[in-house]
Amino acid sequence: MNQHYRDTRKIDPARGATLGDGSPNDMDRVEIGPTQLAFAEWAAAGLSCPTCAAMRAYRHARLTQHIVDRGYAGLLMTDPLNIRYATDSTNMQLWNTHNPFRAVLLCADGYMVMWDYKNSPFLSEFNPLVREQRSGADLFYFDRGDKVDVAADIFANEVRVLLAEHAPGHRRLAVDKVMLHGLRSLEAQGFEVMDGEEVTEKSRSIKGPDEIKAMRCSSHACETAVRLMEDFARANVGDGKTCEDDIWAVLHAENVRRGGEWIETRLLSSGPRTNPWFQECGPRICQPNEIISFDTDLVGAYGICTDISRSWWIGPDRPRPDMIYAMQHGVEHIMTNMQMLKPGVMIPELSAGTHVLDAKFQKLKYGCLMHGVGLCDEWPLVAYPDHAVAGAYDYPLEPGMCLCVEALVSEEGGDFSIKLEDQVLITEDGFENLTTYPFDPFLMGE
Repeated sequence: MNQHYRDTRKIDPARGATLGDGSPNDMDRVEIGPTQLAFAEWAAAGLSCPTCAAMRAYRHARLTQHIVDRGYAGLLMTDPLNIRYATDSTNMQLWNTHNPFRAVLLCADGYMVMWDYKNSPFLSEFNPLVREQRSGADLFYFDRGDKVDVAADIFANEVRVLLAEHAPGHRRLAVDKVMLHGLRSLEAQGFEVMDGEEVTEKSRSIKGPDEIKAMRCSSHACETAVRLMEDFARANVGDGKTCEDDIWAVLHAENVRRGGEWIETRLLSSGPRTNPWFQECGPRICQPNEIISFDTDLVGAYGICTDISRSWWIGPDRPRPDMIYAMQHGVEHIMTNMQMLKPGVMIPELSAGTHVLDAKFQKLKYGCLMHGVGLCDEWPLVAYPDHAVAGAYDYPLEPGMCLCVEALVSEEGGDFSIKLEDQVLITEDGFENLTTYPFDPFLMGE
């Protein structure tokens, strides 16, 4: 009786057996995803949801093809974001980043096996592309103590047996991230361990149609949350008690309310704490007549990252002329650089052709001009000319790539920084800016 009740409860009574993304319309399902609030907001905005099954099939086919093209037996993944890409399954993602208990083996014939936490193999059963669920990939010292080498040998032997069946004769195995004992055990089994990160980053760099739909949905949810964060800041800064953490908490909460997952950094600061950049959000009481700058680094619905940055002036007075100039200069920087984006442009050409920030902003400029984005910040990175390494990124832009275009306008010894960033899709004939959030009109001098 109880099992039947669980299987038939609905999350959206207006729909049938499935939601707009094709996932089960079951309130008690294991598979995580957007909330009713997110679906309603996307519908009101005219956005189409991705079809989850199609998105998973695209990723599986793309990874498999990259394995075959390189002549590898398979790809072994322990990075939780690569596992998410391959299986669309999550399990304690942040804990898993420093306690790697999950692994996925994708064989050259497409056969895929998940090793998960011993009591949670069911977390990937919703995806038929995952053909087996196992446990035993936890090769970290906390979990295995002085016998981690024994566990690694058992795990590596399982990998050998699987690949003997699904990729006979192949001994080159790509691995994205591997614990020390795991590497030694795989090599002892006769594998030549190859660079799996190169495989996964290249695979993830080109987004399929449903991934682009998911990114549009995630971007809309992120910008909605940012708007609520800005409304909160403008309504409460000056009350003598609202701190940076209070403002940042709004973004976290509103992300989660829409089925978002986490935020990778704590990059929101106010007033003089914006310079130098990269000070983390903290308890500082925000004051009137200061700048608040932030970088979302937000992993939203479907695990898609929306990475945008804005700077706000919180009055009531007008910002100083040097603040307005820095803001206008930053907008010019990202908008000028964006115009270079189109298929076929080589990444070193972007570095060479960059808009040049004023000399006084050079020392503290951002760490890159642009970077890829998907499930997180991804390959490729577009460096400033003075940081570019010859031969590191000799690749052309392709349709389906998504790039974040950056600007940090910050003067050494100054009392503010302007941080700006838009997320852009490379199209067949140019680019589309996916970011619609306005630049602060006060800082733009309007």
